[in-house]
Amino acid sequence: MTSRGACTQLWLVTHYHPRGSLHDYLNIHTLDHTSLINIALSAINGLLHLHTEIFGTQGKPAIAHRDIKTKNILVKLNGTCVIADFGLAVMHTQTTGEINIGNNPRVGTKRYMSPEVLNESINMTVFESFRKVDIYALGLVLWEVCRRCISNGIIDEYKPPFYDVVPNDPSFDDMKKVVCVDQYRPVIPNRWTSDPVLTGMSKIIRECWHQNPSVRLTALRVKKSLVKLAQEETKIKLEFDC
Repeated sequence: MTSRGACTQLWLVTHYHPRGSLHDYLNIHTLDHTSLINIALSAINGLLHLHTEIFGTQGKPAIAHRDIKTKNILVKLNGTCVIADFGLAVMHTQTTGEINIGNNPRVGTKRYMSPEVLNESINMTVFESFRKVDIYALGLVLWEVCRRCISNGIIDEYKPPFYDVVPNDPSFDDMKKVVCVDQYRPVIPNRWTSDPVLTGMSKIIRECWHQNPSVRLTALRVKKSLVKLAQEETKIKLEFDC
């Protein structure tokens, strides 16, 4: 709370991350295995914290973000990430079972919408449905990140998901045809198969963006798989404790 002249103002003060969004960062930076894992693991740590209800006086409800994308993930100076922009988030507490949400299931960024959001088959009375939507979008984010990782001296330029099959500003119908009807997903480059970290990442990505929401990994499962991948690759130095 601050005062300017005779006017009292309420300010919301947040951390400043000069490296900007992950989208902007990936456009100008290439990654090695360490930076790739640090980005991926910190992002899933954030999502896992959101998805988990914490009980007690310092507790929090479970939260689903509903607009996970590289433009809503910020990069800290140490190369790890934080999740931002909670304008579409929904909360859930076990004690009341309530989900604070409107009637429109098709919210978020169309390019990152899951099949069940695009075809409106999502069960909006079950909070787990919204967790699965976040995991689908995370799979697309991880694909974007992995493309910028150097392997065998090769790297792909930054591209958004589905850049090869939809226009720059796709419509619901564009995305619905590609994702629901054609069941198309971004191409996993062949070069990833000769890189153990990218091979491991591609397995996680495929299990995140699966057509069937019930088959998708939980945030905790993604985290455990990433930690295992980092431990197997002994050269990777994590910027934080898991």
